Amino acid sequence: MGRRCGVLGDPVEHSLSPVLHAAGYAALGLDWSYAAHRVASGGLPDFLAGLDEEWRGLSLTMPLKREAVPLVDELSERARLAGAANTIVLDDDGRSRGDNTDIPGAIAAIRERTSAPLATAAIIGGGATATSVGLALADLGVRRLEIVVRDPERAFETCEAVRAHPGRPELTVSRLDEVTVLDVDLVASTIPAEAQDQRLVDACGAVPTIFEIVYHPWPTPLVASIGNRVLVSGFDLLLHQAAVQFELFTGEAAPLAAMRTAGERALIARSVS
Repeated sequence: MGRRCGVLGDPVEHSLSPVLHAAGYAALGLDWSYAAHRVASGGLPDFLAGLDEEWRGLSLTMPLKREAVPLVDELSERARLAGAANTIVLDDDGRSRGDNTDIPGAIAAIRERTSAPLATAAIIGGGATATSVGLALADLGVRRLEIVVRDPERAFETCEAVRAHPGRPELTVSRLDEVTVLDVDLVASTIPAEAQDQRLVDACGAVPTIFEIVYHPWPTPLVASIGNRVLVSGFDLLLHQAAVQFELFTGEAAPLAAMRTAGERALIARSVS
């Protein structure tokens, strides 16, 4: 039986998830489909209520990752710790399972690009993705983490989640408009390209590894300034978290090479269009 999956969010038109998942289905000969659906904040309960037995899985982007948590029947430990679910698996018995593939996806993305030890890091932004990246960095051994946000109150949920990590990393919160130098092993930026001004670019100038979560538009100001430093891209994260989702949805190992090739082609097509 053909199954249906999709990515939900607002905005969602830019998402490469349909390209990645469809390429995976094609590589394995699965009669499955995957499409993008615009679902605004507050609209997830109605969308879930309208699904039939064909549906198997949902990928969630902003602003739905935290809103999904109380709506599922079961929550994985990593989603519980993050307070955010970017994945919902719809079982044949009618139950729903929430998971967070951003955490293992971020770990895989970073380690694909660098094997350097990471003891200190900074995250620009304080949303659900920042929380997942913070937990991933704690898993990788980061013991001092700086959260840089426009409004310190917006970092509360991220800080609470990371403080609950078994590694208990030391946390500080800084205002984005006051940061002058970031002296850390890695900076992860989760903010839009238009929010990356020259002062932020300069503050990150000596950081050896930049993890740019945004993959559209590309390059962002941070990426344009990177030179020969290590870059972990938003596409790297998207690909690796999608591979984990693919396995959760289908029960099959994700054909990572086929998914990567399709995604890279789509990115090239966007850049020349």
